[in-house]
Amino acid sequence: MNNLTITLIQPELAWEDKEKNLKKFEALLRPLKQLQDLVVLPEMFSTGFVVDSQSLAEAPDGPTVSWMAVQASRLDSVIVGSLVVKDQGKYVNRLIWMKPDGTFVHYDKRHLFRLGNEHLQFSPGSGKIVVELNGWKICPLVCYDLRFPVWSKNTYKDGSYEYDILLYVANWPGRRSYAFRQLLIARAIENQAYVVGVNRVGTDGKGINHLGESAVLDFKGKHIIELPPGVEDMETVALAYEDLRVFREGFTVGLDWDEFRIVD
Repeated sequence: MNNLTITLIQPELAWEDKEKNLKKFEALLRPLKQLQDLVVLPEMFSTGFVVDSQSLAEAPDGPTVSWMAVQASRLDSVIVGSLVVKDQGKYVNRLIWMKPDGTFVHYDKRHLFRLGNEHLQFSPGSGKIVVELNGWKICPLVCYDLRFPVWSKNTYKDGSYEYDILLYVANWPGRRSYAFRQLLIARAIENQAYVVGVNRVGTDGKGINHLGESAVLDFKGKHIIELPPGVEDMETVALAYEDLRVFREGFTVGLDWDEFRIVD
């Protein structure tokens, strides 16, 4: 299987200003044509982390999703990030996995950040997704989900792992950056998978600072790259499937994982 090339974008976001944020991302994405398989944007990349869902929510196929389709087509790459969506009368923090052909799948954030009152405005998702890209299996999740290992737990059945990459888009506050970094390491080790975490930088409209520290870790929990704290940055990394395969075959902890089922 071929390597998978991923571009991480660690931006500062304009508070509740979709037009300004999308223009910024267009400028950042412009030189990336056909240079990667996947582009990862942070949580609520078009607005910052907002809980005023009624004024900022879009339809499931609204302008930001349409923008993602245009960018994915131009880059010939998948683009992933989350935004505020109103769907069937409910407001959700929706991750969009946009393909170059304009089709997409979505995941609604399961764990809503109670300390930020996200649970008062949004409805939680009820199921996670695993998507395939060039033969790789990827499980994309959102920010606070990182703190819930049962929800992200990999499985091993009939000689096959549920996913190869665990991916988080985030708006993670700087005052809890130590937890962000350590939890990414833990998720990689316990799931025998690569882990990608993309976070924003800068101060949001509520005065909360974000350090970024976006990173890609290998299946041993070791950093492949980590973006510098506190500054806008963008990095591209190639992940080797053969390295993952060899490690899994040599350390078969998946055979001893507990089987369980999450009941909503």
